[in-house]
Amino acid sequence: MILTKAQYDEIAQCLVSVPPTRQSLRKLKQRFPSQSQATLLSIFSQEYQKHIKRTHAKHHTSEAIENYYQRYLNGVVKNGAAPVLLELANEVDYAPSLMARIILERFLQEHEETPPSKSVINSMLRDPSQIPDGVLANQVYQCIVNDCCYGPLVDCIKHAIGHEHEVLLRDLLLEKNLSFLDLGRAWSSIGMDLSRSWTATGRGASCSKPVSPQTLSPYAIAQLDPEDPGREAWRKW
Repeated sequence: MILTKAQYDEIAQCLVSVPPTRQSLRKLKQRFPSQSQATLLSIFSQEYQKHIKRTHAKHHTSEAIENYYQRYLNGVVKNGAAPVLLELANEVDYAPSLMARIILERFLQEHEETPPSKSVINSMLRDPSQIPDGVLANQVYQCIVNDCCYGPLVDCIKHAIGHEHEVLLRDLLLEKNLSFLDLGRAWSSIGMDLSRSWTATGRGASCSKPVSPQTLSPYAIAQLDPEDPGREAWRKW
């Protein structure tokens, strides 16, 4: 079903009044039954990311960070098993994974001799068992698994979907007998010869520009015959 701008705006307006949770997605599906789950999730993600970008700065002031950290400490003192961080993130309308990052970084600054590096924080977010505090590790884990738009779990899902599409496109190119470089070989060749040219077997699929990550991708290299019905299937990806 083709989604009109009016329908998109109606769905986006509905999202303004609901929190970014899976329960909200289920309610959205009930309200717009004619739209697919994938469509609603895509709109949900786009609108929520716009909101996070607009409000990101106010959550990262020194006053806000200290306020969140003290609220976290007070909350876990009362009940360490309660989803303190998740509820805090929902209350201030901020992504749970990003809230977890703020509190984790603040915690490490207080308990480590040197400021934590970005790689250390990312590693702990991917694997909360590395966090040297069991209560905080559990709080971070709850945020990660309940975040629909941000965090390492979402990144893994996006990576898996991207890989699946690469495989589908590769199979289509092989079926059409078109020359291409897959991403594995493409990235490994970067830096070896950036001035070389390539020519694919498809009509009009030649290029003499320097190789870049964009031109190396099958998405860019595969210029299918305009009269080929498979072109439209490729475009949808």
